[in-house]
Amino acid sequence: TTARGLAKLDLKSGVFSATITGLPDTSKYDVWLVDNRPGPETSVKPEASDRMIRLGTLQGSGDSRRLVMSLDTDKMRGFEIDLVVITPGAQRPGQADLLVGSPTLFQRMFFHEGTRGSLADLLPEGTDEEGVPALAGLVPPPAVAHASTQTDAIIRLIAKGERLFFEETFAGNGRTCGTCHPAENNFTIDPAFIATLPPKDPLFVAEFNPALAQLEVPKLMRGFGLILENLDGFENPTRKFVMRGVPHTLALNTSLNIDPSPDKDAFPQQRTGWSGDGAPSTGSLRDFATGAVTQHFPKSLKREPGVDFRLPKDHELDAMEAFQLSLGRQKDLTLPLPLKGVVAQLGQKIFLADDLGKCNLCHFNAGANTKGNPLNNANFDTGVERLVDQPARLVQRFPCDGGFGRDRNQDCGPVSNLRVAFGDNQFNTPTLVEAADTGPLFHNNAITTIEGGVAFYNSNAFNQTTIGQAIGGIALEPTQVEAVAAFLRVINGLENIRSSIDLDERALRVLAGHADANVKRLLVQSRAEVTDGMQVLSQAGLHPEAVRHLERARTLLGKALSTAQNHELVDLIRRAVHHQKAARADL
Repeated sequence: TTARGLAKLDLKSGVFSATITGLPDTSKYDVWLVDNRPGPETSVKPEASDRMIRLGTLQGSGDSRRLVMSLDTDKMRGFEIDLVVITPGAQRPGQADLLVGSPTLFQRMFFHEGTRGSLADLLPEGTDEEGVPALAGLVPPPAVAHASTQTDAIIRLIAKGERLFFEETFAGNGRTCGTCHPAENNFTIDPAFIATLPPKDPLFVAEFNPALAQLEVPKLMRGFGLILENLDGFENPTRKFVMRGVPHTLALNTSLNIDPSPDKDAFPQQRTGWSGDGAPSTGSLRDFATGAVTQHFPKSLKREPGVDFRLPKDHELDAMEAFQLSLGRQKDLTLPLPLKGVVAQLGQKIFLADDLGKCNLCHFNAGANTKGNPLNNANFDTGVERLVDQPARLVQRFPCDGGFGRDRNQDCGPVSNLRVAFGDNQFNTPTLVEAADTGPLFHNNAITTIEGGVAFYNSNAFNQTTIGQAIGGIALEPTQVEAVAAFLRVINGLENIRSSIDLDERALRVLAGHADANVKRLLVQSRAEVTDGMQVLSQAGLHPEAVRHLERARTLLGKALSTAQNHELVDLIRRAVHHQKAARADL
């Protein structure tokens, strides 16, 4: 269905409303609330063992259907709204679910763990205290609901989510989220990293499991880091697909779409994946894991839940969302930065100039949001899919990628590969701070270096698009391209250093008994960040003194990984941090 909608619960009045657009006129549609009940075989999906309440039938037709009603607090006592489901009339959730929505992790956190008393401030005067928990209880608690503070609860959620992310296979083909998003490779994969994996790594399941021979295109995965995605439906998975690079999961807390505007651009709830519609249901990060398990974890292409995999449970989705939101930067840069290198200084000036580089218009402060609305991770058609001579297409033909949406698109891809696709040619804006060490770049891995990524915006493919013409095109000289790339390399190096120091300090807290985490995993990731910092700078001959300090830090972290003595481990980590800070000072 192309329908979408918004459900709201007013905790002051108890009024529930659901407004839906785009439903066909062939049926009546009911609104249900679902309370997912725990059990060994249950999941986030509506199941017979769950508690369900039918609220009523949507009124209206076509593009305007609505249900407004006051909830009976006595009837709702003890009920938690895990899902709002729209079904064709006379069918229960789990039989035919057209639309599904759920509260976010932070809505769950706000009304629990010591803040529930604040609901008294939201309720009408004269409400007795018994009314507070009756309404508060409608918002389900987070996965960890027994911590002493909100912060403690979030820390526990993150730790739980980390274990699920790297270890849970969801009864599927052996893959985990970490299979395609390994921490030691910036939570993404590329051909160089793939070449280091053993032949029986779960990433290669299509090569050694005959039932999954068409789950991937091995030649394109090994050669270009491209993964097969059925974003436009599973009805013909081996013919209706796109090939995409794996987006990293760093700095999601800064790059997810959080614009609260009520118009159509607020859908999906959060722009995930390259096209912004990478998640099912509401399109939120919380829902993304459900789509990933269905797409990448099955034992057969039938993708039957409970047979080919198990769907995540509510508490698992909470935990994985918390973990992913904890990764990387928690806030954007504030440009300009007081950089010391003259080439990077020039690159920053070009980047920020709205009449020259024009980069800051769409990548505000080198992030993923627009200058005009720092809360909006927008979608654009930048013409990347229409680039000629894309490397992967020189090896094998495959369907064009229509980007956002599921409408038929007959104007997609270069002329030599023109074919019908699905979508509006638009892709969402990625953050640039992490771009230099997370290549190949763009949704199709068409460009391998940050210099090539900057130069792309000089191309006809970009300048002939609507957005290219709207900003008057871009025409940078080769030296200016190099300067902007140097700026992006330096801010990437600074982020590598920030991240590695943060990981080292977390490891020190664990060793002091003040935190719960896997020290070895923290140090492996820290060492990988240091290595990345060295590479993004040295590849362009930038800041050799900073590179030398990072090399010393990497050596110390390598020694730390091989020692079993706590006091020696602490000393090695502290010395590594000293060199990391010296490298940062040089930048």
